[in-house]
Amino acid sequence: MYKVLFVCIHNSARSQVAEAFLNTFGEGKFAAESAGIEKGKLNSLVVKAMAEVGIDISGNETHEAFEFIKQGRKYDAVISVCDAASAERCPVFPGNVKRVAWSFADPSAFAGTEEEKMQRIRVVRDEIKEQVKSFIKEAGELTYWL
Repeated sequence: MYKVLFVCIHNSARSQVAEAFLNTFGEGKFAAESAGIEKGKLNSLVVKAMAEVGIDISGNETHEAFEFIKQGRKYDAVISVCDAASAERCPVFPGNVKRVAWSFADPSAFAGTEEEKMQRIRVVRDEIKEQVKSFIKEAGELTYWL
């Protein structure tokens, strides 16, 4: 089992989406969790956007990455899903951890009507979905990951 932690600023949107997609598409070969640099509140519009593709994250809690470090959790990969400047704030996990940075727009920063925000969130959701699928494919080709 390849253990992955997705990290973003507040664990309210992007990291939650990435965790859900990897656990959904990973066919039991991956165990994904997510956390934030700071603990936030789950974004209700992101919950709605995930429900549109048949994935319920409404019961998810948000977590703080430093708590996972204190608990001694180990991961094979830590993937930041925030912009490059924010990714630099991500904690360093001990051990032989593959660090990866994926850059996605922050849904909490979107302005406009609810429908305008939802349109932009759907784009980010779909970008994350495709990135996760690519990650799974790449991991399958690099059998030493699994």
